[in-house]
Amino acid sequence: MTNTTNMAKKKLLHPGDILKEKFLAPRKISVNKLSKLTGIPQTRLSDMVHGKRRITADNALRMAKFFGNTSTYWLKIQNDHDLEVTEKKIAKDLKKINKWSAPK
Repeated sequence: MTNTTNMAKKKLLHPGDILKEKFLAPRKISVNKLSKLTGIPQTRLSDMVHGKRRITADNALRMAKFFGNTSTYWLKIQNDHDLEVTEKKIAKDLKKINKWSAPK
């Protein structure tokens, strides 16, 4: 489970927003150009940038190679986002769960 206190301090962006704002825009690369240079279908990239699709292992490997970072970076921001969304969705259920402790 994620740390709720840290989450309250920092709102995570969708990984597609990070792709768009930190990687595409500063380099003046369009989704179409990235598609051609990485082999990731343009519709898939467009859906990612618009928050409609997850970053998969395949996408992460291709973008890591292109941008010179790691596939782990891409998968981590996707997993962090998924955890935040899921934690909000099941918050009531999580409150009902107590931490296990060994009998004395």
